[in-house]
Amino acid sequence: MRVSVSWLREYVDLPADLPTGDLEQALVDLGIEVESVVDLAESVTGQLVVGEVREIEELTGFKKPIRFCRVDVGDANGTGEPQEIVCGARNFAVGDRVVVILPGGVLPGGFAIGARKTYGHNSAGMICSAKELGLGDDHSGIIVLGPDVTAKPGDDARPVVGLDDVVLDLEITPDRGYALSLRGLARELSHAFEVPLRDPALVPAPRGTETPAYPVEVRDTVGCDRFTARLVRGVDPSAPTPSWMAQRLVTAGIRSISLPVDITNYVMLELGQPMHAFDADRIAGPLVVRRAEAGEKLTTLDGVNRVLTADDMVICDDTGPISLAAVMGGETSEVVTGTTTTVLFEAAHWDPAMVGRTARRHKLFSEAAKRWERGVDPAVALVALERAVGLLTEHGGGTPGAEILDIDHVRPRTPISLPADLPTRRVGVEYPPARVVALLERVGCTVAQGSDRLSEDPGAVGVASGIGTTLSVTPPTWRPDLTDPADLVEEVVRLDGYDKVPSVLPTAPPGRGLTLGQRRRRAVAGSLAERGYVAVLAHPFVSPELADQLGLPADDARRPAVRLANPLSEEEPLLRTTLLGPLLGVLKRNLGRGHRDLALYEIGAVFHPRVGAGSPPAMGVDRRPTDEEFAAADAVVPAQPVHVAAVLSGDIDPAGWWGAGRAAGWADAIEAARDVLDAAGVAAEQVEVRAAEYAPWHPGRCAELLVDGTVVGHAGELHPVVVAALELPRRTCAMELNLDALPPSPVTPAPTVSGFPPALIDVALVVDESVPAEQVRRALEAGAGELLEDVRLFDVYSSAQLGEGRRSLAYKLTFRAPDRTLTVEEAVAARDAAVAVAAERLGATLRGA
Repeated sequence: MRVSVSWLREYVDLPADLPTGDLEQALVDLGIEVESVVDLAESVTGQLVVGEVREIEELTGFKKPIRFCRVDVGDANGTGEPQEIVCGARNFAVGDRVVVILPGGVLPGGFAIGARKTYGHNSAGMICSAKELGLGDDHSGIIVLGPDVTAKPGDDARPVVGLDDVVLDLEITPDRGYALSLRGLARELSHAFEVPLRDPALVPAPRGTETPAYPVEVRDTVGCDRFTARLVRGVDPSAPTPSWMAQRLVTAGIRSISLPVDITNYVMLELGQPMHAFDADRIAGPLVVRRAEAGEKLTTLDGVNRVLTADDMVICDDTGPISLAAVMGGETSEVVTGTTTTVLFEAAHWDPAMVGRTARRHKLFSEAAKRWERGVDPAVALVALERAVGLLTEHGGGTPGAEILDIDHVRPRTPISLPADLPTRRVGVEYPPARVVALLERVGCTVAQGSDRLSEDPGAVGVASGIGTTLSVTPPTWRPDLTDPADLVEEVVRLDGYDKVPSVLPTAPPGRGLTLGQRRRRAVAGSLAERGYVAVLAHPFVSPELADQLGLPADDARRPAVRLANPLSEEEPLLRTTLLGPLLGVLKRNLGRGHRDLALYEIGAVFHPRVGAGSPPAMGVDRRPTDEEFAAADAVVPAQPVHVAAVLSGDIDPAGWWGAGRAAGWADAIEAARDVLDAAGVAAEQVEVRAAEYAPWHPGRCAELLVDGTVVGHAGELHPVVVAALELPRRTCAMELNLDALPPSPVTPAPTVSGFPPALIDVALVVDESVPAEQVRRALEAGAGELLEDVRLFDVYSSAQLGEGRRSLAYKLTFRAPDRTLTVEEAVAARDAAVAVAAERLGATLRGA
């Protein structure tokens, strides 16, 4: 919100010599974010003067309309001759007074103005728009000064357009809707500087009459709990908006349209009450305020034909909807400059939730909607109506109707019970109860103890001590955000000063270090990262079609999923039961951005619903849940085991001048799973890898990993049908493990490092193709004894010489003794013992024997 300080001073007596820095700090201390404080007098340098257009020559032959103008700038140019200026705007005519910056001046943003030849004519200076002067965002035309401006050509234009003012650009948080008005900001500043406030809403306003100003029926008193209206007849349709009003609107970033419309915007900025002006002569029959019927259409003032839903509120006449209530009016009843003579002003109070949904549904975030969804004072409607009628009759003539419509269904505010010592207990700063009462009353609250109003005497019994004192606090109508004791505590702290709250760090209790799960997750993440995998964080939301795309069987435990009641996207309303769906989506997105060689991983929770668990018990916030209630609620919460998953696509070893690369394969996914188990503290002898069939993996290239006989995950190449359904590259590989299914990590003793040389012996064993290499490795380890330090598979070979269904597995055996150098005989004996066990268990034979 942009607002000028001079306008604020009309309602609050700010110090005359108040530095802008102190003003900014006061607003920040009150919790209002200040985007910028701009001294407009310093934003434009050089000669900025009033000019009067003497001649306009329309230039043709160019892509856009261009005008060559001669503008009287008095003696400001040193010659007294008309200034020649080329301008592209079309909203001015001969005789209009405009704002001109002469050569040598500099506009906001460092835009220097000079004299040059353009479009075949000399142009010396510029005729300025509001955007070029930094006064607003309107760049549709230049500033045309109204007839009420008395400045002559050549006079300084800064005071005329408000460039002698200071403008605040404020960011108002959603809970502080009252601050989106001069009234609200002035109230805040009166608290900060402890100066008098002249509340513009306290002026007397006539009440509603028995005879309505216009026949209106409100059918939905929840969506609209107050509706006021008043007619003004005989308005001068050509009456211009006074320059001071247009200037303030432009400073606030609102374009001047016509006098009645500008008045509604002005009152909205002043009082915070959005209003609407109808051309009463264009309304057909009585007005009806109701919910829209699904499929009804309305062309709003921005020219867009909108299809309405049953949740929208509309104002209708006999022809149908003529206004999208609280958001934007319709074209059929808009005030038209030059023709409107009868104006119907409307000031209502609408449901904030309804307005917020309507604005988002239609993507129509008007200034009115912005205020309604944050909360508007329902008590100010008649004051706003009187203010608008007074401004219109003063500047546009006309006669206000004596009839005033006021349909009022507003419910009174409910008092809030506040223990007098709650601010002290919550914040840790001593707030005497009398101070609490004074601050809350400064906000506008009515404070009482029990049924009697508290004494203003700080020494009153009970109030001074605060012992056992409970305050009954009724918030003012303009503060709909005050609904709970915590809100009142925040107000006390805010007005007393956040700077008075000391920054005291709590004493950290002695920690026990990382938990087993935390250590395991960090170790797994570090292991995968060291091997070139990149961590990603995917959204845990998936579509109902994902289970079919992954080819999950109908009875698969991963098919049932938790459905969110309020999902971010209706296309992805389910919580994931496997990490692979979202992770493969990330892989696809990166492939679409031009990446080809990818190795990604994620560690996160999956969600398995508890079938038949029912609904959790209803629990309030007034007390801690009982153990039984907590257990019943916890029983409904989905199981959330932590998984780790990785996906690979493209080359795992890049190609280059050193040679050809190597594409990632199913074995790499299995190796990644092995690395995870090793990093998680699972001993190699506990791990078993065997062939399996498990969606979404290829049935012939899928392995299941077991720890102590329990399946903890799968790895391999994805099924071609799955790859095609997800539009992924062929032979994409993946692995997924359940980290919570792993046994606790034992304390690993430090390894004994031998200083003696190893003995390296290779063996090639011929076995049936059905025998897993892992079983052969385990047999070699069992037979070799304590001298075996490492066994590693380095070659797999098959040929006709080996026989049908046979293959050769070559292993490198490393033998080492901790206390001596092994002899050849010792190493060979250990090798023979290892081969013997492999032969006994698996029928293995030495190749070539």
